[in-house]
Amino acid sequence: MIPALIPLADAQPGNRTLTISLFTAVVAVTLYITWWASRQNKTTADYYAGGRSFSGAQNGLAVAGDYMSAASFLGISGQIALYGYDGFLYSIGFLVAWLVALLLVAELLRNSGRFTMADQLAFRMKQKPVRTAAATSTIVVSIFYLLAQMVGAGSLVGLLLGVKSEGVKAAVIILVGALMIVYVTIGGMKGTTWVQIVKAVLLMAGTVVITFLVLLKFHFNISDLLGSAADKSGKGESFLQPGLLYGKDLTGQIDFLSLGLALVLGTAGLPHILIRFYTVPDSKSARRSVQWAIGLIGAFYLMTLALGFGAAALLNTAKGSAVAESKGNVASPLLAESVGGGADSIGGAILLALIAAVAFATILAVVAGLTLTSASSFAHDLYANVLRGSGSAKEKPSEKSELRVARFAAIGIGAVAIGLAIPAQKLNIAFLVALAFAVAASANLPALLFNLFWKRFNTSGAVWSIYGGLVSAVVLVVFSPVVSGKSTSMITGSDFAWFPLSNPGIVSIPLGFLFGVLGTFLGRDKSSQIRYHELSVRSLTGAGAEGPAKH
Repeated sequence: MIPALIPLADAQPGNRTLTISLFTAVVAVTLYITWWASRQNKTTADYYAGGRSFSGAQNGLAVAGDYMSAASFLGISGQIALYGYDGFLYSIGFLVAWLVALLLVAELLRNSGRFTMADQLAFRMKQKPVRTAAATSTIVVSIFYLLAQMVGAGSLVGLLLGVKSEGVKAAVIILVGALMIVYVTIGGMKGTTWVQIVKAVLLMAGTVVITFLVLLKFHFNISDLLGSAADKSGKGESFLQPGLLYGKDLTGQIDFLSLGLALVLGTAGLPHILIRFYTVPDSKSARRSVQWAIGLIGAFYLMTLALGFGAAALLNTAKGSAVAESKGNVASPLLAESVGGGADSIGGAILLALIAAVAFATILAVVAGLTLTSASSFAHDLYANVLRGSGSAKEKPSEKSELRVARFAAIGIGAVAIGLAIPAQKLNIAFLVALAFAVAASANLPALLFNLFWKRFNTSGAVWSIYGGLVSAVVLVVFSPVVSGKSTSMITGSDFAWFPLSNPGIVSIPLGFLFGVLGTFLGRDKSSQIRYHELSVRSLTGAGAEGPAKH
């Protein structure tokens, strides 16, 4: 066995101690940032939107930090290492999706909302049904996304400790869940944003270093890198052609198309990305945020080419290898160890520690953002505006009460995510995120677009669209090979899968739009048309939405 393939458990104890020490230090720094930011949280605007005090560049870094999750850094490189061309589709899809977010959502949403996605919908709709539906969708999408981060954390720390036991990884998942609850309940949006900024800088730096070292080994010849990856994979030219992941039959091609559709449309409906546009003071800053994010994200996803194919060329990815057993989730850390000098070298231990620490900080930052988003939606939409918001102004909850509910909601959502993540350990995390994208594109995107651009759209249409897209996407996932019917499914030994595709987007996304149209024409509510022109002016100009929001 070559040094790059020796498990960390077999490495020299001194190197392993160094790795864990550096890893712990980075986590400690992020916790300090969270504690520092928590001292500045005084109002709901501070907790939910960071006081709208972040510049476009700062928010762009935070958006990129939020978006470049464990799925991007660990999952995509693993998919490329195992499936070549098919895995690289994830990189392309995640990148192209930002054009949809920039052109259709970012600035318009910032101008017409306050704290959550539901604020934009409720501007011209009936409060209770729309906020309830939007909050439900936000929580479900966030939990799907949380699963991926938790699974990534289990794989990563399992690699650092040199263990393969699913029981130990389950304990790690519980620990990560506890940490994320600390991040959210203490730091709020300010703490989460600063952690994401720091993490984005570290992630870009770490990715640049690994990319440089990988390309150096191949004398900066991309053709040699791809050729070596194809040869080492044992699959030859087929490694560089579509079909390895989903097959070349009709079902596989439709599944592949469904994945691409979900990736491209999903970003514009992700609640934890949408909420980031409320942290800037004006629409110009929101637009600049997306421009910064696109630059950073574009550079990062191009570098995943070197990470993924570099792992295929330099690591053992055959069946039974560490990369294959983790479904590709540990490809990037093992690649860092390899290009740093190998498992028994100081350089390998240091680079592995730094990359693992950055990846773990990535997981914590994204998990904190997701939990904050869903907790904010529960407290602001369900508690403050549905359960307590129906009476007089005197009966509405105080800011202190709303913040307390948000913190309790974070604990509850964290517990649910932990419970679901443990049986999902056998799945690739990029694939799990793709499911979240499919649910977001099915449930949230149709309602957001109809609300902005269709005058006749009404409360009934919004509710039908959100619930219709959400239920159809979730049901199709539950009865797909993702959950049962295969050795890699979440549940083994049972087969209740009747939907043949692993990605539901090609069916559930059109259904989300269709339900929105049906609900609009069948509903009799015309009051939502009254404020359509006001919403249009506000979304295009920002009139009435500038400056800190008043709760």
